[in-house]
Amino acid sequence: MFQRPPLSFRTLPRRTLLLTSLLGVAFPMATHAADEWPNKPIRFVVPFSAGGANDLLARAAAEGVAKALGVQVIVDNKPGAGAALGTDIVAKAAPDGYTFLVSAAGVLSNSVVRKSVPYKDSDLVPVAMIGLAPSVVVAPANSPYKDLKDFVEASKKGSGLTFSTAGTASTPHFVEGLLVTRYGAKLDVVPYKSGGESVTAVIGGQVDATSEASIVVLPHIKAGKLKALATTWTQHISSYPQLTTAVEQGFGELRIAHWAGLHAPVGTPAAIMDKMAAAVDQTMKTPATATKLKDMGIEPIGGTRGSFEKFVDEERARLTGIAKATSMKAD
Repeated sequence: MFQRPPLSFRTLPRRTLLLTSLLGVAFPMATHAADEWPNKPIRFVVPFSAGGANDLLARAAAEGVAKALGVQVIVDNKPGAGAALGTDIVAKAAPDGYTFLVSAAGVLSNSVVRKSVPYKDSDLVPVAMIGLAPSVVVAPANSPYKDLKDFVEASKKGSGLTFSTAGTASTPHFVEGLLVTRYGAKLDVVPYKSGGESVTAVIGGQVDATSEASIVVLPHIKAGKLKALATTWTQHISSYPQLTTAVEQGFGELRIAHWAGLHAPVGTPAAIMDKMAAAVDQTMKTPATATKLKDMGIEPIGGTRGSFEKFVDEERARLTGIAKATSMKAD
């Protein structure tokens, strides 16, 4: 004998019942897809040329993540337009967990310093911090300045001093911007096409100072070709602990490093991003990997998705403030 459904059920709108039914199917499907991931090679898009700090961190992470997840991880260098080219590739990729961007400070500042970029910042989601190469302020080996404080004070006299960068909105440019806007340094920016060219100019005495990744300048410092004035990160460099930080010298806001992390296209399932973050964290905490990176002047970080999201939010706000204060424009 037919029995009518309970009143509470009968009075639900037809479309509500349909939506409930569809959701019941959709959630298990999403969970199932995450359970199966990964089952094919993963691509790490590096928006810079090979050989730099970002690229080296990407390759170290790729090697460890491949072992942790059991699939091949391909590092794909896509330099151009100040990292905007590679970033756009990932922003427009399918959010299926097989394409990630190896992000950096320049990725966060592009939308502020460039007239236009082909993607929105909201098109990408923070996934995991890989590590960082602390920035080091360096001067020629025969420089009269004993540290960063001495250099900044000297710059305030006369016509000031010169400071080379790896181009507009590069990490050295942000270091210069902080020294000028927060601490009154009088510096004339000399832009070069790369950090390598910028450092070479300092070694040759054509420029008074620059700031560049530890992995780039430490070999020159140890060889006596450059004088280290300070590291601009918050902690001492593991492979060169005798160098004091800018914070210790009284520059409390000078906290900048050449960092690398992973971003994914918006819409990538949270379960997949959690797995990737865990794999990166595991890699950075593996003794062999950590030792290898530290010996090169790179600090492994890792951590959770939440810790990297917090870092990205704070870094974006900080860099945006510096860019606006210095009227920094890349175009």
